[in-house]
Parts: sequence; C-alpha cells; structure tokens
Amino acid sequence: MTSRYESAIDKAIREAEARGEFKNLPGAGKPLPNHNELTDEDWWLKSFIQRENLTGLLPSTLALRKELDNLDESLRRLAEEDRVRSLVADLNTRVEKARRGVLDGPPVNVAPLDVDEVVSRWQTVRSSR
Repeated sequence: MTSRYESAIDKAIREAEARGEFKNLPGAGKPLPNHNELTDEDWWLKSFIQRENLTGLLPSTLALRKELDNLDESLRRLAEEDRVRSLVADLNTRVEKARRGVLDGPPVNVAPLDVDEVVSRWQTVRSSR
C-alpha cells in the first residue's frame, strides 16, 4: 500500500476540478501572450482597452479634428438654431485652444468655424428634409 501525501492546496484543487469549477474559465483554449506583450510597460492598459472594448480614446486635438470632420452629421441631430450656435461656439473655443497648443495631442492646423455659415448649412440641411 503506497501512501501519497497531498497538501491542503493540492486537495482543494483536486476537489474543485472534480466539481467542474475550472470549466469554461475566461481565456481557456486561448494562447498565452507573447513575450513582447509581457515586456511592454503599457501591457495592462492595452489589455484593459481590449478587454473592455473601449473605443474613441483619442488625444483631445485628434478628437476635435474628428468632430469637425463629422460636423454635418452632428448638425442633422440638432433641432434648434440656438443649439447649433452653441455647438459652433464650443468647437471654436476648442479650436483656439488647439491652435495655441493648450490641448493635449499632436498639433492640428484647423481654422475656426464661421457661425453664420454653419447655421446657413444647418438650415439648408433641415429644409431639404
């Protein structure tokens, strides 16, 4: 008769396996991260972004540029001229900060918007609906 020593930890693991507690764990069947991911100092941030499926994480200057590119889409959602003027005023404030280098991110070369021109575009879009 051979007697085998089993530590309390080994016993707990064996019993948990028998109960099926290790089935369907996250990451089961997936490859281990490669060596470069383990030595990257931002590994935790990158894995958090991927795990939480975060999007839209841009520096302020690039986010501003994206907002300016999508301005017509934003205007379609607005129903009042006061809101359009408020949106343009906010964008122009951030454009001025970006031009002075106050916002974080790479430098962007964008001009302030003409409020009356944007309101005119908004009215044209609304009347064509």
